[in-house]
Amino acid sequence: MARRSFIAIVGHGPDLEREEGAASVLRSLGADVRTLDLWDDPPRLFHDDESKARAIVVEALDRPDLAAAALRALRREPRLEEVGALVAVSVAQIARIEPSSGFDDFLLVPYVPAELYARVRLVEWRRSEFATEERVKVGAIVIDRAAHDVSVGGMHVPLTAKEFALLSYVCERRGKVVSRTELLRRVWGSQYEGGARTVDIHVRRLRAKLGAALPLVTLRGAGYRLESPLSGSGGPEGSDASRAQQRGGAGAEAHGEEPRDEDEDDEGDEGDEDEGEDGEGEAEEPAQGERRSGPSAHDVATPGRERRITR
Repeated sequence: MARRSFIAIVGHGPDLEREEGAASVLRSLGADVRTLDLWDDPPRLFHDDESKARAIVVEALDRPDLAAAALRALRREPRLEEVGALVAVSVAQIARIEPSSGFDDFLLVPYVPAELYARVRLVEWRRSEFATEERVKVGAIVIDRAAHDVSVGGMHVPLTAKEFALLSYVCERRGKVVSRTELLRRVWGSQYEGGARTVDIHVRRLRAKLGAALPLVTLRGAGYRLESPLSGSGGPEGSDASRAQQRGGAGAEAHGEEPRDEDEDDEGDEGDEDEGEDGEGEAEEPAQGERRSGPSAHDVATPGRERRITR
């Protein structure tokens, strides 16, 4: 049986069913709508086990200070944890919307019906996930297999052939542990003679390019697992993954060394394979540019010799 989806409208009880309100406007456009008073329990939105919320609209109007508290209460309901949320305010109150309040977008009252429905669909798209033969969407990441294209939050992200294949495979196996051996066999092929460090290097590059939009965790001694996307992750800049990499590499960079990636554990210590090695002779231009601008492998390996020359 198909799950019934609805749009949840949350606000001051007596105002929820007003003619120009979000509930009335969306119903006139054919949407299934359920309303909830600000002080009611969120589970009341679900009349049966087959119900699923598409999006949440919190009508704060002239009281945006109540919106964040209302959203926190809604998020305590497990069935609403990952549902996209919009806050509706009057024009006079727009400056009081806090970016940290947790809403995905905002609406201005009075509503423009077409805009209201378009924004609901947009936030629903951002939170949705699907997989077809041609396209895969995981959080903010969209993989277009037919066009060999990857985007994060609508922004194109250039990937090499092996990075694209690696990303596609871990997305297909989402929630399951994939070992380095399995990745080498499925992405590089059974004839590839390289070691596990090749996988670690390519994972590091994917994390640098996709940032917190790629919730790929390392399971030491086991491999990798793609987890649920982080709320609000939109790409590499300012992401949690980027900040973690910066913290992990700060000490090494201060000594003129290349930061050691967290994935390079005992399983990956099989020799320093060329970082541009893809098994297809594929050039990794961005990585080569980074190596030219940084210290050479000889410089990093022999800091003592550099100090003797200086003296």
